[in-house]
Formats: sequence, structure tokens, C-alpha cells
Amino acid sequence: MIIQERIRNISGLIFLTISLITTAFTAEAQNARIKIDIDRKIGEVDKNLYGNFVEHLGRCVYGGIYEEGSTLSDDKGIRLDVLEAVKDLNVSITRYPGGNFVSNYHWKDGIGPKEQRPPRMELAWERLETNRFGTDEFMSYARRMNTEPYFSVNMGTGTIEEAQQWVEYCNVKGGPYYAELRKKNGYPEPYNIKYWSLGNEMDGFWQMGHLNAVDYSKKALEAAKLMRLTSPNIKLIAAGSSNYRPEADPNEWNATILHELRDVIDYLALHMYVGNPDNNYYNFISTPRVLEERTRVVKGMIDREMQNANRGNRPPIYIAWDEYNIWYRARAEKSMAGTRALEEHYNLEDALVISGFLNAFIRNSDIVKMANMAQLVNVIAPIFTSEKGMFKQSIYYPLQLFAQNMQGTALDVHVDCETYNTEKFFIGLGESTTQQKNVPFLDVSATYRNNELTLCVVNRNKEKGITADLLAQEGFFNGDFEVFEVNGPDIKAENDFGKTTVETIKKPSLKVKKTNKISYSFAPHSITMIKGFIEK
Repeated sequence: MIIQERIRNISGLIFLTISLITTAFTAEAQNARIKIDIDRKIGEVDKNLYGNFVEHLGRCVYGGIYEEGSTLSDDKGIRLDVLEAVKDLNVSITRYPGGNFVSNYHWKDGIGPKEQRPPRMELAWERLETNRFGTDEFMSYARRMNTEPYFSVNMGTGTIEEAQQWVEYCNVKGGPYYAELRKKNGYPEPYNIKYWSLGNEMDGFWQMGHLNAVDYSKKALEAAKLMRLTSPNIKLIAAGSSNYRPEADPNEWNATILHELRDVIDYLALHMYVGNPDNNYYNFISTPRVLEERTRVVKGMIDREMQNANRGNRPPIYIAWDEYNIWYRARAEKSMAGTRALEEHYNLEDALVISGFLNAFIRNSDIVKMANMAQLVNVIAPIFTSEKGMFKQSIYYPLQLFAQNMQGTALDVHVDCETYNTEKFFIGLGESTTQQKNVPFLDVSATYRNNELTLCVVNRNKEKGITADLLAQEGFFNGDFEVFEVNGPDIKAENDFGKTTVETIKKPSLKVKKTNKISYSFAPHSITMIKGFIEK
């Protein structure tokens, strides 16, 4: 009896050991899984997620989009090589003219005959502002690049009357003084600018005319009143948190702004810049998750305020991430001011982070309805110029891929893959430390429109490719699936004049026939977009 029991125990132990070995082998050999269910919808992807930003800072305007006298410019001073590159980005909405610049900018300085416009000391970025490029020049440029204009008013040194008069100049057809002044300046039709922000980063001590939350709310509320009386259908964006330093309380700022302005605003603007000053790849590559955490917190605040808001038939308040980017190399004192300010040179790991931001916007498209990467040219930008030419930085390519392809309804995909934990780290610009746990190596977003699926997968693993099974939970994949990949020889690869090492490559199409599973191997440190049809 005892011998038989021992035999049974040994047999059971052998069976258990074999099972564990088999399970371990299976788990190790198993592909990652990306489950796609077209009925699990997050929200509609707003075209304004693919926006950008033009500020009078460094060489963004002068020497970037506008360079009078250049052989590369037309007779209006527009750099034609830059314009073509900008058009290919499909920039849906462009914020203008700042930024810190706007808090001491008086729009009337930038209209009328150029030779009569006053040059001013530019206090935000320590340069001379000639005012040769202003409201009318920007609107001409916006039309040529086929972008929606988004103007920021001066809530620092400006007055609420000045904000109202700018709306009048831009949006009123004729009659009052500033509408007639626009016509006198050669622009007979109103611009009908829909989006207006009530200042920039007013929570920041660095902002000219900085206000506390209560005082800003009072001023913004009165400006909103005058602006809407002038042009009733405009959309207004309030200045949310930009200061996440340890001494600040960004959530308190956001809570106050939402409570005081909930009946008049359409968006709350949030800003975030990240960097990799410690050269820790896996910390850096996880920073878009911090943006998602902040998005969820503010979404909860908005939901709370919406319960008591008096908005009539107007839609709920949304989030506008109207400044985001990577910015840390050009942070030294000599890089922060003057005509060559904030000129970052980007590499492949930066492109991976930008793709992570874009994935995050898609995954939160129910609440995030606008995003503006800062900025368009030269200043922490996807396009970089010299007097003789230009090149497209690494971050240009994911921006282009998303803007041209990720449209429709965002899907809540399920990703099952290996993960990693980060250390505690600073995300950049002195902001407080954070730690990310269980970060998936595959970062995924998906959209669906007219039976067409578009999937964007970032493989964060810098050393290993990851094979994943794409699983259709309903219907089946059918036909040719296009594949595009942004990659380079290593994570530090960057582009330069006459040298392109990071770009989008069209890979061989995947030819599938009525199957609910596609296996694909995602290369190390890559951004891959797969596009094809799901049939029911």
C-alpha cells in the first residue's frame, strides 16, 4: 500500500514536472497576440489629432516657413521647399502665434503695410520681432498648406478688448471698424477662424502676465464673453496644466479652470515635453504612458464638471494636447533664446516616442479631440532648413503615416506580450519622477473605417523582433494588406542634410485569404503600419 502510494506520488511528480516544462516551453514559444474586435469602439478619431504649431520663436517663422529674398522662396517670401514638405504632413490644424510669445504679442503690430509695422523687443525668446509676418500672412500660408487655423489670444499683457477686436478683424464680414480695416488691408472676406485659445500656459511662472487659477478664470471668462458676442460659433480652448514641477499642483489648476469655465469652453489645453537626458532608452520610450495617465485624470475631472454644466446643446468639453514633443538637448541657456533657439536634431528613438504619443491619442480619442505637435519647422520640429535646402527629421515619418492613414473609429485592441518595468525617472523639463510598471513591448493602436483596418504597432524592444498573431475576433482578414515600416540601423540613427537613415519603407504586402489570423514579425525598434480589410 505504501509502495503503491509512493509510486503514484512519483508518477504524479513526473507528470507535474513534464507539464511545467511543457507549459514553460509553450509560453516561451508562443507568439504575442493582438486581438481586434471591430465592435469594441473607443470613439471617432478627430482629424485635429494631426495638428501642428507655428510660433514666432527662433527660425520657425523667419528662416523656416518664411524667408524674404531667398532663392528658395516665392515673391511673397514663402519657402517653397518647406511648403511642399509641410503639405505632405497633412497638418489638419495649426496653432498660431504662440506659445510663450503670445503673452506679450499685440496682433495689431502685425497687420497693414509691412514697412509701417513696428519692430518690437521679443521678451519670451530674446530676439527682435520685425512683425513682417502676421495675421494676414499666416492665413495666406494656412490656406496654401490646407490647414485649419487655430489662434491664441494674449491673456498675459493683453486685454479682453484686444482679444475681441482680433476676432472682429478675422471673423466679421463688414461694418465695424476692425472688419473694415481687414478689408482696407486687402482681405475682403472674413477668415472665419473657428478655434481660439484663451492664452498660453497661464499656470507657468515663466509666462509674461502669469496669473493664479482664480484670476485667470475671471479674465478668461470675460474674454470668452466678448469673443462669443462677436462671433457666436467659435470654439474656445482654456489654458490647462503645463507646470508639473514638484512645487506645482497641476490637478488643482485644472480643477479650478474646469469648474469656473465649464459653461463657456470647448477644450482644456494640456502641454507635455519629454526627454532622455540620462540616455536610458526604456525609461524614455515609456514616457507616452505618462501622457495617458494625465489624460485619464483630466477626463475624470471633466466628467465631474459636466454633471452640473449649463451647456445647452453644445458638446462636452474635450482635451486638446496642443503642445507635445521631445525637447531636452536644446535646453542649455545658449540654446533657449535668439534666432537659433530650440533646434533639436532627432533620432530614431525620438520617432518611436512620437509614435507612442500618437498611439495614445488614438486610444483616448473619446476625450482627446485635438493635438498639436510643437513645432513645424526648425524649432523642435520635423522639418529642418538651411539657406540652401532642408531635410526631414526622423519624427517627420510617423507624423506623416498617422495623418495620412489613421482615420475613422478607434478600436480597443487587446495586446498580450512581454512587458518590462522602468526605474523612477524624470520625464523632462524638471517634472516630477515617475515609474512605469508592466510596460508592453508592443504599443498598439487601431482604427476602422468602411471595413478597412489600420493598425500601428511600435516595437519598443531595441534588440529583438517580436512575432505577433493578429486575431480578428469577428469576421476575417481578406485581400492584400499594405505594410509600412519606419526604422533605421540603430536607435541613435538620425537624418541630416543629404543623409536619410530613418524613413518610411513600404514592405511587401501580406496576401491573405479569408483567415482570422495573420502572423507578423515586428522588427526591433520599429514603427509598423498594417492596412487592409476585415470582412464579415
